[in-house]
Order: sequence, then structure tokens, then C-alpha cells
Amino acid sequence: MRHAFSISLLAAAAVLAGCGKQTGSSTASVASGSAAGAASAVAKNALPVVGKAPDFKLTTIDGKEITAASLKGKVVVVDFWATWCGPCVAEIPGYIELQKKYAKDGLVIVGVSVDRGGAAKVKQFAEKNGMNYLVAMGDDGALGEAFGGFDAIPTTFLIDRDGNIRHQKTGSMPHADYEALVKQLL
Repeated sequence: MRHAFSISLLAAAAVLAGCGKQTGSSTASVASGSAAGAASAVAKNALPVVGKAPDFKLTTIDGKEITAASLKGKVVVVDFWATWCGPCVAEIPGYIELQKKYAKDGLVIVGVSVDRGGAAKVKQFAEKNGMNYLVAMGDDGALGEAFGGFDAIPTTFLIDRDGNIRHQKTGSMPHADYEALVKQLL
């Protein structure tokens, strides 16, 4: 009985922490991604600048180019995810809702897939799930390292209109808590 409880506890911890990611070994961290940290930031109504977003260039699954410069002046959510990652997939409906609700206010969501199956597989997944935001393919190392490196997905960066990273979370977060963070920058 005790063994079964331990396995259940470990499985729950893995789900809360996010999916493992097959990237480089960087251990750099930009900011706390805990729900308690987010609630604290919301309560203070201030998200600190925790770093400058890197210059990046991505190609969407539809063949369009996205650059950091082209997103300047927008509030940007950059979400590293994969189709096989349960916590990543669970957050997609929330991102769809945020994009619908706040696109007119300058919100741009960019989902950066780290899937190795190629853009066609990710495009099929995005269409099936009604993803209404930009979806691009990312490599396993260089782009993640440019953002400071991370060891699990989902890892999500919230970037203000001036190109500053204002929040990073690794693992999932309740939608309402994340929406409150986004609204602070709109």
C-alpha cells in the first residue's frame, strides 16, 4: 500500500512539474513559475523585468517568418511545448481563449513546438485542436538556450511591449492565474 502511494505521489509531482525536455544541460532560470509566485506577483500588481527577450527568428507551420523585432510593441507569450506533453496540451484551450479575448489589445501567442516529428505533424495537431495562435517549430537547443535554457516543458515566457521578459513559468499554471499576469501587461 505504501509503495503504491509513493508511486502515485511521484506521478503527480511529474505532472505538476511538466514534461521532461530533451535539450541541453543549461540550468539558467529567469523567474519563478510557481502558482504561489504568480499569485504574489498578481497581488502586488507588478511583474518585475527579469531579463531581455533574445533576438529570435522562427518559421510558423504555415511558412511565415516571426522575429522578435516584428513582435515589438506587442505583449507576447512564447510557449515551448510538444504534442506528446500532457501538461502542454492541457494549457492549449487557455491560450486559445487568451488569443481570442486579447488579440485586439496587442496580445500575440507563439507556440514553439519541440516535436521531432516535423511541421506537418504539428500542423495537423494544431488544426485538430483549433489553435488560433502562431505555431512554429523550434529546435531542441539553440532557441531554448537563447531564452536562458530550461529542462522541462511547458516552459512559457511572458514578454512586454518593450521586449522584456516579465515572467517565466515551467510546468502548467491555472488559466485564471496566468490570465491575470497577462492582463497586467496589456
